[in-house]
Amino acid sequence: MNASRVPRSIAATAVATAVAAALLAAFALPAVSHAEVIGHMKPAEALTEASVASLAGQEQSAWLVYIARSRALMAADKAALAAEREGLAPAAIAPPPPHSSSRDGGMPLGRPAAWYGGAEARVVAMNIVSFQTPAGGWGKNVDRNAPARQRGQHYIADDHTPGLPVQREAWSYVGTIDNDATTTELRFLARVMAQAPAAESGAYRESFLKGLRYLLNAQYPNGGYPQNYPLEGGYHDAITFNDNAMGSVVTLLDEIGAGKGDYAFVPTAIAAEARAASAKAIRMILAAQIVVAGQRTGWCQQHDPVTLAPVGARNFEPPSLTSSESASLLNLLMLQPNPAPDTVAAVRAAAAWLQRVALRDVEFTGKEAATGRRLVAKPGAGPLWSRYYDIATMKPIFGDRDRSIHDDVNAISLERRNGYAWFGNGPAKALENYARWPQRTP
Repeated sequence: MNASRVPRSIAATAVATAVAAALLAAFALPAVSHAEVIGHMKPAEALTEASVASLAGQEQSAWLVYIARSRALMAADKAALAAEREGLAPAAIAPPPPHSSSRDGGMPLGRPAAWYGGAEARVVAMNIVSFQTPAGGWGKNVDRNAPARQRGQHYIADDHTPGLPVQREAWSYVGTIDNDATTTELRFLARVMAQAPAAESGAYRESFLKGLRYLLNAQYPNGGYPQNYPLEGGYHDAITFNDNAMGSVVTLLDEIGAGKGDYAFVPTAIAAEARAASAKAIRMILAAQIVVAGQRTGWCQQHDPVTLAPVGARNFEPPSLTSSESASLLNLLMLQPNPAPDTVAAVRAAAAWLQRVALRDVEFTGKEAATGRRLVAKPGAGPLWSRYYDIATMKPIFGDRDRSIHDDVNAISLERRNGYAWFGNGPAKALENYARWPQRTP
């Protein structure tokens, strides 16, 4: 199989088979269990040479090249930071920047065009440039309005939990698409560059093109995207639809590939690479759509990078059909111009699945001091969607810190019940968009 393509007929069959295998592996049922416990989650595995050992020929070679490049880039990132710190006393190394408290990370994207040509925007842009990793990406949750990075300072935010001892300096999310990281930095740089005088835009242009190359390098041979790049291991290596991470990348690649507006400066050949990367990603999204009993449904938060099987993430995030990510991917597919028949079929199937699993006459209450959030009956309420649905039964499921998986949100720990978005109505907007989509009827 050509490593740059995922044939729909082959991939769909593979995913259907992989789903069944993933369910058996991920939900190891205990011999005796409480009624609401349906299994325990198996953590996702890192992408390694062993992951692609069963592939053949050029397909395996492409993955091996990808893995080797990722390791080399991480080694270079670490070496660059170590070189900066050489000769510096520990006390002279600035601590990691604090976790951002602003929603946009200090990089607003909705200001009037003229604002991006002003001094305030240029300061933010130079701060962005200063925190770019040697591999070309950015960490997450850093306020780009804060001071620029200093020599030897870490590339990522200080995310340790207040009140707990600070652990050794972490190497995590050093280059990521999580929480709109990297894509937001690139969008901001492009807007500033579009307004800046040519003499001042060189640093922004160089940083932007380096960041775009980072996104092109991060794409898996089959079109998917990991959460973190260079690869970090565990669920971070999975193809990540969670929180629209991959969707944000594909949308940006589409805009860059069009070569208009803020992205008119991108060289024609590189814009063509962006278009090709977007097209490859769309093919992978279609191939990853979960097939149950011969019917296409939605998607998981994460999928195995090679088999495309659904995989879990954190202990309380089991492999499952996910309403939020499926709604985001539905919106993304509906934005594709002149959609091919397989795209149209995928959209219709995803919309039908979201309509089928909507919950009504229930409400997820507020955080009561004594009982915490609870799912309760409320006639006339809804529609509401569970975050996770069991792939086999299509019924809502809920994870807990101990990796146990429950069929009743009221049965999980108070901390997790209050601390996670188990229900939402976001898919309603996607279904409204679907109702207006020209191709929704044959």
